[in-house]
Amino acid sequence: MVIPVPKPYRILASKRDGEPLLDEAIHEVASAAADGSWSDAQLGAFLMAVAIRGLDRRETATLTRAMLESGESWGLSELVPGLVDKHSTGGVGDKVSLILGPLLAACGVPVVMLTGRGLGHTGGTADKLEVVPGLDLALTRARTLKLLDSTALAIGMATESIAPADRKLYALRDVTGTVESIPLITASILSKKLATGAAAITFDVKTGSGAFLPDPQDGRVLAALLVETAEAVGIHASALLTDMSQPLGRWSGHSVELRESLETLEGRGPQDLTELTLRLSAEAARLAGHAEVERERLQRALEDGSAREHFDRWALAQGASADWLQKPQFSVAPQAVSAEAPRAGVVSAVATRQLGFLLAEVGGGRRVPEDSIDPEVALETLVRLGEPVEVGQPLARLWVQSVDHSAELAGRLRECFTIADSGESPRLIQDRILP
Repeated sequence: MVIPVPKPYRILASKRDGEPLLDEAIHEVASAAADGSWSDAQLGAFLMAVAIRGLDRRETATLTRAMLESGESWGLSELVPGLVDKHSTGGVGDKVSLILGPLLAACGVPVVMLTGRGLGHTGGTADKLEVVPGLDLALTRARTLKLLDSTALAIGMATESIAPADRKLYALRDVTGTVESIPLITASILSKKLATGAAAITFDVKTGSGAFLPDPQDGRVLAALLVETAEAVGIHASALLTDMSQPLGRWSGHSVELRESLETLEGRGPQDLTELTLRLSAEAARLAGHAEVERERLQRALEDGSAREHFDRWALAQGASADWLQKPQFSVAPQAVSAEAPRAGVVSAVATRQLGFLLAEVGGGRRVPEDSIDPEVALETLVRLGEPVEVGQPLARLWVQSVDHSAELAGRLRECFTIADSGESPRLIQDRILP
């Protein structure tokens, strides 16, 4: 009697041996992740086989589609033409989403963004927005359509019915050493982002010391795969490869990043944050067919106050306190730990990832998902790469609730900055990736 080989074994053996998987097999894996019919051990084996053997472009697109189809898809662009989305791979001080959404909506471009929470050295958009009293980030399809109709903007967190296969595989990637697999990153990002059914999406893929993938070549590969896979499943896409070798803007931390975002919406933001937001906004508008929304119009919306007014209009529609919006209050922790330049010279390198972890360690982020966040904890970056400094000049400050170990903390903060005889200011936008 011939004993049939179980389907999971056949699929795992094929990928283990480097064979391309049939579409049917990939859909089987995604379904099994969503309904629990494969064990964690089997799913972990699949992830490890993919991390070692890789997926080709067809397999990556199929896995993305299968994970997307494991849950509900909203198909919003069928009812909201020209709808756009934006995704960043994250970094320290990256608050672009808080600005880009109201800015584009103020210029007539509808925007939907499903956001997440921060973990490790990066902050989450949802956490930052929760600084606004009353703001309700729970989104369903019906509520999103209502928000788009009234304000052309919806930002929040989706229901658990969005891409349940990704939820399972994402958790297992963290404990199986497969987080850095670029095909798995691509399918994870897109299965959630494409569930809204936006007509176009632009990606901000970070490189440098504070990026999830510090190597520029890895970032380029991820950007290209994100764009190609999105296009393969029917979404217009492009990506900007951008610098994260130093924090974006001057402030990092939840309350202060929201404050800096509102300042930028009023035309008073730092140059790097403003420039990146304008470039990504123009790219998203172009992709979705809003040819009339060019950089000049976006710039005017920042300068004339209409972008800032639209933030208030949207926030009110999502439940924010009208009193707070009228007079926003941003609390910053009372004690400052400062790091000074040990010598005269030029800022030649910043250990940006370490800055992010240090901020999380003192309460401004999460090291594990169960951690709570102190929104008042902040990092203030006072110098930029390529900038000359004098001995004793402040480089950065950590704003914390108490300074029990201030000397140690100041030393660790100082170690994140390298002062040398020379150094260069990196290009903020390094490349543009098209299909």
